[in-house]
Amino acid sequence: MKQLRIVGLLILLLLLAACGGSEAEPAAAPESEAVVAETAVKTEVEEPVTETAVAEPFQVTVSILPQKYFVERIAGDRAVVTVMVPPGENPATYEPKPDQLTALSKAAVYFRIGVPFENAWMERFAGVNSAMPIVDTREGANVRYWEDAPDKPDPHIWLSPVEVKAQAQTIKDSLAELDPDHAADYQANLDSFIADIEALEADVRQTLEGVTDRKFIVFHPAWGYFARDFGLKMIPVEVGGQEPSAAELADLISRAQTENIKVIFAQPEFSTSAAETIAGQIGGEVLLISPLNPDWLNNLRTVANTFADVLGQ
Repeated sequence: MKQLRIVGLLILLLLLAACGGSEAEPAAAPESEAVVAETAVKTEVEEPVTETAVAEPFQVTVSILPQKYFVERIAGDRAVVTVMVPPGENPATYEPKPDQLTALSKAAVYFRIGVPFENAWMERFAGVNSAMPIVDTREGANVRYWEDAPDKPDPHIWLSPVEVKAQAQTIKDSLAELDPDHAADYQANLDSFIADIEALEADVRQTLEGVTDRKFIVFHPAWGYFARDFGLKMIPVEVGGQEPSAAELADLISRAQTENIKVIFAQPEFSTSAAETIAGQIGGEVLLISPLNPDWLNNLRTVANTFADVLGQ
């Protein structure tokens, strides 16, 4: 009997141990399933965020329309370019609108070029978006200075194909630093743009090669860089941002008659009254050429053809 009791106790202990083990194993299952579920959720969330960040273009702000062309040639579809001075406005006196300042707060970079309104507003722009680098695209360019004010730089640097190549290099370097994953694309786009600029230079030189009288009168002195590059002589009506006095106007009329100049060039963004007065006195005409045309490459070709027609072959 005693032996039977011992055997019975052993059987009971074995049964209890078996029951305890079978209950312990499922306890780990919920924890394992939770880890798997959590991992799956993380995977689903992380992957789309990474893809969206890579695909989304960034915002670039520039001062004038020709710069938009420059940035778009180099950035391609990686950037959305906004222009501070809209068509028809004067870059010397323009005042940005509140909605433009709001939009500026989202810009990844600002490319300045030296037009007068920037001097009054650049500090404000920096305050609107303190994280936004402000890049001066005149860096590395050969800036010319006014004859009547040799301490003041001529801001119309975008009208020189030679200097635009330097500006394009600065833009490319800035974009590559901002978006290094696409640096090779920016370099390829820059190379293509430089090739087009060099073809433009060759075309303009050929167009102006046979011009006999290389002096021209222009109301606003925007074409000094272009004249320097291609051997022309610009005679401005407006000097130092001011329209001529009666005496200065008389001198210009006399000079035009002496030089046998029959065309006064003006631009759509400025008053043409002084240019029309001179043209009327010399029996000539006023022709409009815009330094702010957004189609920069074709515009310079058109202007070169106009100069060739007016100045004579």
